[in-house]
Amino acid sequence: MGKTDKVLIFDTTLRDGEQAPGASMNQREKMEVAQALERMGVDIIEAGFPVISKGDFDSVVSVARMAKKASVAGLARSVKKDIDAAAQALKAARHPRIHVFLATSKIHMEHKLRKSPDEIVQIAVDAVKYAKKFAADVEFSPEDASRSDKIFLYRVLEAVIKAGATTVNIPDTVGYAMPEQYGQLILDIRNNVPNIGKAVISVHCHDDLGLSVANSLAAVRCGARQIECTVNGIGERAGNTSMEEVVMALRTRQDYFGVSTGIKAQEICRVSRLVSKHTGFVIAPNKAIVGANAFRHESGIHQDGVLKEPTTYEIIRPEDVGFTGVGLVMGKHSGRHALKARLKQLNIELNDQELDKAFGRFKDLSDKKKEVFDEDLIAIVADEVQEVKDVWSLGSLVVTSGTAIKPKVEVCLKCGAKSFTANATGDGPVDACYVAVDAITGLKGKLLNYGIQSVTEGQDAQGEVRVRVDFDGDEITGVGASTDVIEASVKAYLNAVNKKCAAAKAKTRKNDIAFGLQP
Repeated sequence: MGKTDKVLIFDTTLRDGEQAPGASMNQREKMEVAQALERMGVDIIEAGFPVISKGDFDSVVSVARMAKKASVAGLARSVKKDIDAAAQALKAARHPRIHVFLATSKIHMEHKLRKSPDEIVQIAVDAVKYAKKFAADVEFSPEDASRSDKIFLYRVLEAVIKAGATTVNIPDTVGYAMPEQYGQLILDIRNNVPNIGKAVISVHCHDDLGLSVANSLAAVRCGARQIECTVNGIGERAGNTSMEEVVMALRTRQDYFGVSTGIKAQEICRVSRLVSKHTGFVIAPNKAIVGANAFRHESGIHQDGVLKEPTTYEIIRPEDVGFTGVGLVMGKHSGRHALKARLKQLNIELNDQELDKAFGRFKDLSDKKKEVFDEDLIAIVADEVQEVKDVWSLGSLVVTSGTAIKPKVEVCLKCGAKSFTANATGDGPVDACYVAVDAITGLKGKLLNYGIQSVTEGQDAQGEVRVRVDFDGDEITGVGASTDVIEASVKAYLNAVNKKCAAAKAKTRKNDIAFGLQP
């Protein structure tokens, strides 16, 4: 294989993925995801759309400063103010990429842009030339390429490559293409754009018809050498191409595709869970590669086959993607050193203070559960070692509930050395708890989404609760875990409350020192 046989992975979880309704992440969460993407070997991290908000601008700045190996991309429309913002945000990047886009389909040109084909070509060329003043690496995307006139698309691509574009991306913006059709489009571009050899062909597919992964793989077979994708396939509408699925398809069927990626596949499940945690989007049990059932076998015939020879029913080994869905790992007699060692095996590094918190929770859990699994340990770390410093923590909880009585609760919260107690009623015990928390904290949250899932199996399994709460227009995700689902619910809500407090404190501090990076 030659150099062209490597497929670049362009991850847009922090940009296109975050456009999924309800998927927004705060700065700290974005950085945690970006660091995980860097560790797993992503080639390009699209960190945001700098011109649209100060939050996106700051995210691109932070990721640009952090990334050592990955290129960092900032998205821009084909206008100078967007490109200026992207260039400014990427100043600290070791490998900056400016990604400019402009629609080329007839429906977009006529109804959205109201420009003629000649005007579109000139705008695209001018944008690429302007972006080249700030970055050697410039990507151009003809938006809605899969519905564009092919002859016009060839013309645009030839012009932007001549202007200096090093990557040309062919978006299936609305998920309209069929695999055979989309693969043929890539072949036609290779055969009809004279200077196509001077640029990498990229693909960016949406999943409106459930074909984003299939379309991306068809494109690779036909010569594309960059795939734009997101962790867990999150994104606008039905989402984007799933990173873990295309990576493992290319790896598992290297005999068919004849290409490879630089992704460290053992990091896949860890990154998947991290993104799920920060966005509040629960991973479906039957989700390929990272779902809870991906490597579990119910059929007796399948179980017998796997026990005799795993490859009878498993084309991917669980350990290849860092899957930790099976296996007892710890018990109540395990010590702090054993916990630290096991967490390290799970690629979780804690400082002494964080380890103390996690160990205390582990001991409490091991007294309640007969078996403590890897998923339990991951949930403990996610729940107890939070990315924000807790302002409020749960002291105690008393719930009175039943079929013939109105639920009543007494909630005690701690804030520093002080304790605060409130009694409340509600539509159910969880609602009553949230009313009490609001009364104590003074914050009024509107619950937008509530979800609970079992972390492991059995009657003593931990429940992991994820909530999305609206605090005066700020939508914040919270996560909590416990063997008691009411306690887990309160912890999840408090996690969201603490994030709101941290965000308010950071905003006040920025205002106080007149800090800003607004483009």
